[in-house]
Amino acid sequence: MKSTTGEKLFYGINYIVLLLLGLSCLLPLVHILALSMSDAHAIMSGRVSFRPIGFTMESFQALFQGTRILDSLKNSITITVVGTTLAMIVTILTAYPLARKYFIGKRFFMLAFLFTMMFGGGTIPNYLIMKSLGIINTYWALWLPALVNTYNLLILRTFFVGMPEEVEDAARIDGCGEWRLLGSIILPLSLPVLATLTLFNAVGFWNSFLAVLIYINDTHLYNLTVLVQNMIQSQSVLQEVVASQMIQADDTAQITPEGIKAAGIITLMAPMVIVYPFVQKYFVKGALLGSVKG
Repeated sequence: MKSTTGEKLFYGINYIVLLLLGLSCLLPLVHILALSMSDAHAIMSGRVSFRPIGFTMESFQALFQGTRILDSLKNSITITVVGTTLAMIVTILTAYPLARKYFIGKRFFMLAFLFTMMFGGGTIPNYLIMKSLGIINTYWALWLPALVNTYNLLILRTFFVGMPEEVEDAARIDGCGEWRLLGSIILPLSLPVLATLTLFNAVGFWNSFLAVLIYINDTHLYNLTVLVQNMIQSQSVLQEVVASQMIQADDTAQITPEGIKAAGIITLMAPMVIVYPFVQKYFVKGALLGSVKG
């Protein structure tokens, strides 16, 4: 069917607007990447735009040698891997029974979960609960409240509900119990939505910031997000690097706070950017399957 002039104009405007929006998101990241790889003189003179000038990796070297970024990176990986694993296990074990017709009381539990989307206790009650449980200054204060995300639960439950009943009937005829049905039949057929929810959880835990500031008192337990934020706000990054005695004093002239901060931002973003392409093919498919069916 041939497009009319109005449709062509409409699509053309859409493409232009989307292109501008995409560039508005991409160009600042390209600028930060260029800053992290540019010579100090080029950064201080303001000549760096979207490509490195005087290519150097000294900002990254100073970042990794003069700060606790490796410890913070290890903390971020621990928070993300353990938190995502626990959240996915609990979400699956919660969504599966809620998707079964024969589960008694599923309406009550669904309403209870939906209630949490509209009303919350607030920061102070949550803190008091964590304190009463004795998990302040531990990562359990980050993991426990995020074990079940209601939005993710609804997506996964809707996907389970939309599965053909014939698949379950055939499995039961072959002698599958509930656990084997879930592990051998349901989950392998749910890889797109599981990959999508895993990405949602991983990004959430990786970017944990406010919860870390509230529940974690030991600075050695801070994750990468908090460390980079502190670096951005601090005006004494170079002094911290020099005080670490890991970079010679005569090399500090080649390092700028802006370059170190840019290197920290790139380090923070890099793991998620690397992981995303591996699950991108499942992303749209999984979200649509879990939100449209049922």
